[in-house]
Amino acid sequence: MSAIDDVFARCAGEGRAAFIPFLMAGDPDLEATATFLDALAAGGADIIELGVPFSDPIADGPTNQRATVRALAAGTKLSNILELVARHRDRLGVPIVLFTYFNPVHARGIEHFAEQAASSGVDGVLCVDVPPEEGERELVPCLREHGVDSIFLLAPTSTRDRVSRVARISSGFVYYVSRTGVTGERTALASDLVRDVKRLRRKLDQPLAVGFGISSPAQVAAVGEVADGVVVGSALVRLVEENLSAGRGELATLLENRVHELSAPLHRGAERKRA
Repeated sequence: MSAIDDVFARCAGEGRAAFIPFLMAGDPDLEATATFLDALAAGGADIIELGVPFSDPIADGPTNQRATVRALAAGTKLSNILELVARHRDRLGVPIVLFTYFNPVHARGIEHFAEQAASSGVDGVLCVDVPPEEGERELVPCLREHGVDSIFLLAPTSTRDRVSRVARISSGFVYYVSRTGVTGERTALASDLVRDVKRLRRKLDQPLAVGFGISSPAQVAAVGEVADGVVVGSALVRLVEENLSAGRGELATLLENRVHELSAPLHRGAERKRA
């Protein structure tokens, strides 16, 4: 079992979904990101998604796009991010998933990237713009050879063939996009989300994590009732953006408190089930 498998097994044993926060690496700089990783883990993150900034982030909404601009302006590169993970992964004790576009991976070379990701302590990779038909040719085998989980996206528009293919080649977990469109906070969850998640879980052997548009404790609680994992990204990226003038330590405390607030409903729900 991988470290990601272990997390989902532990959370399932506790009767709750895993909480998975996302931040953009290098926003506002990599030294701050290192501090923020500690804050996410201390606040209750079970797995951390770390975004790799890319100049054309087609899957990201305005909040994450601005974070990408700040990270690139700070000189953040994939090699720097891998070095950061290598320095902090073991101490954190929390699996790290890289959320990336394919271009930085391709530029480095898929085999070279897989080897470096594994040696740095990366536990999983989600290449957001790589369809499973392409990924299973080279990316998935290379990552698998080095013990790194390959995570793929499904969406409300995914066909049966796409669901079957993702179910066959994914490892760690499958990421379900809760609605069509780009990342970003929403005031309400999609009306058919519960039905869709229940339907998909019957077709998957892997855990199913849900993201895109989840931003409040109430939404986390609702998704956590039907999914194996809950991903919150833009709400945390926005918190960083709105407090860039604060000291690094102060901002880390804000992030820790917010992650604790967002993840708390999952733990309370588990306690009620055990009572």
